[in-house]
Amino acid sequence: MTNLVDRPTRTAAELSAEELRAGAGALAGLVERYRPRVLAVLGITAWRLGFERPRAVAGLQPERVGGAATWVVPNPSGLNAHHQLPDLARIYGQLRDAALAG
Repeated sequence: MTNLVDRPTRTAAELSAEELRAGAGALAGLVERYRPRVLAVLGITAWRLGFERPRAVAGLQPERVGGAATWVVPNPSGLNAHHQLPDLARIYGQLRDAALAG
């Protein structure tokens, strides 16, 4: 599970589309190198901008990154009011089940 940009911010709005796209490229290279079965990207907005998928929704993605099954999960930050605890529990539970099913 990872973020696309390796620097702290208060909100995702502080990250530029260029940073997110560069992070997406670097992440794809890391996944190809280390070959995890499952990749989880934290933050739907980061995914949409970084991988240029403006209509993506949280959950399992139709495309793979670096060969790994790819999930996008909502950021659980208290600043993210779009997803409440039941939604987070459901999505993270689905991710856990998929990762364990291997």
